[in-house]
Amino acid sequence: MTTGVRPDETADRFAAARQVADAVLFEGYVLYPYRASAAKNRLRWQFGVLVPPHWGADRAEHSVQRTECLMEPRSGARLSAELRFLHAQRRTVQRLGSGGEFETVEELHLPDRVLVPWDEGAEERITLDTDVATLVDEGLAIPFTRPAGEETEPVHDADGQLVGQLVRHRAEVTGLVRLTASELDGPYTALRLTATVENTSAWKPDAAGDGRDTALPHSLVGSHLLLGLSAGSFLSMTDPPEWARAAVASCCNEHVWPVLAGAAGRADVVLSSPIILEDHPAIAPESPGALYDALEIDEILALRTAALTDEEKREARGTDPRAAEVIELADNMPPEVLERLHGAVRALREVTGPGPAAPDELTAPEVPGLRPDTPWWDPAGDRSVDPAHDRITVDGRSVGAGSRVLLKPGPRRTDAQDLFLQGRVAQVEAVLHDVDGGVHLAVTVEGDPGADIRREQGRFLYFQPDEIAPLEDA
Repeated sequence: MTTGVRPDETADRFAAARQVADAVLFEGYVLYPYRASAAKNRLRWQFGVLVPPHWGADRAEHSVQRTECLMEPRSGARLSAELRFLHAQRRTVQRLGSGGEFETVEELHLPDRVLVPWDEGAEERITLDTDVATLVDEGLAIPFTRPAGEETEPVHDADGQLVGQLVRHRAEVTGLVRLTASELDGPYTALRLTATVENTSAWKPDAAGDGRDTALPHSLVGSHLLLGLSAGSFLSMTDPPEWARAAVASCCNEHVWPVLAGAAGRADVVLSSPIILEDHPAIAPESPGALYDALEIDEILALRTAALTDEEKREARGTDPRAAEVIELADNMPPEVLERLHGAVRALREVTGPGPAAPDELTAPEVPGLRPDTPWWDPAGDRSVDPAHDRITVDGRSVGAGSRVLLKPGPRRTDAQDLFLQGRVAQVEAVLHDVDGGVHLAVTVEGDPGADIRREQGRFLYFQPDEIAPLEDA
């Protein structure tokens, strides 16, 4: 057994999952508008926080994560594990006084940034590698400690003159990683792997009123596990084979969820994440960089970040180096990169038609019911429907474009505005069919002064056949 150093082959095995693991680690690290003064950045770190047991005992926070998943190791297989978390460190700002002494201040103004107090997160990793057979026989428990410490960083102005310093205080963090495996009953050679991560800090709050901020420096923040098999595979927890469904259902996962990670089609790596993911999660290839904002939408965040005032950007740059990276990313994003963020179709496949297609206008193949000279996305490409001429029968009468009908919206409709049209007379403009086989009548209300504009723009009111009564045959 080795600990503390991950073998090269394991590093390669985790490489494909690393980008997603990084996103998990820094999920919600700093939220738009990326300033320490923003209200949403005053309650830090919501995901994967393992607090000291003496603080979390009577609160909603917890000090232990538990992962259980199934694996089918081959003979002689080794299991590699990597615990990753952020170690919170308090940063204070000090200004150099006229007498050469440093004094703690709330702000230190520089030409390009405003430095303010802030809790930074330093990445920590605990790695181990062991025979799978060892986990079955005796299990493995690895205690770890990250010591307290203090660092200072000088701050210089644009002319290179010393004007202050940043002081970072780090509290001691202790924990325990425990791995065990047990054989499953049945005809298949499979094991249940149990991995627990525990904050074992002896720190206790000084007073009953000590809040979450006092516990965070002694916590494991964004805690998650990467697990890798040198030979064999893990089973999906969301789509296991039929024989393993009962065993998967009996697995106990607390405050984390294990998913298959890495390249699609591989099953030798699991990411046990404090946020819900699907198997083989991936970062969108269009994403230009990390934005560190929970539930981020790259295009919106990039545009809103670029629209911040110069003073807001100065504070964001001084809040955290990662926030400064986001500001630079938004300010210097090329138009073609921003355009890529506007939307992407993942499931679109190219089809070929009877003739050459324009680059942005693929044509459908020559099949019955489709017009080959019409773009595939155009409703007019389907010969089986014709909204302007289709007709349906309601109460024994033929109804289509031009028919006059009496509106009688039913109570099942969710649009309360339609209830005001009860008993009004309307003209049918089109008969529409949806992909589920439903029929909808597009209508304009008689006496509506905007009816002509509605026809021009195609903005109609829609009723189903049982919500109208024919007044006359066409």
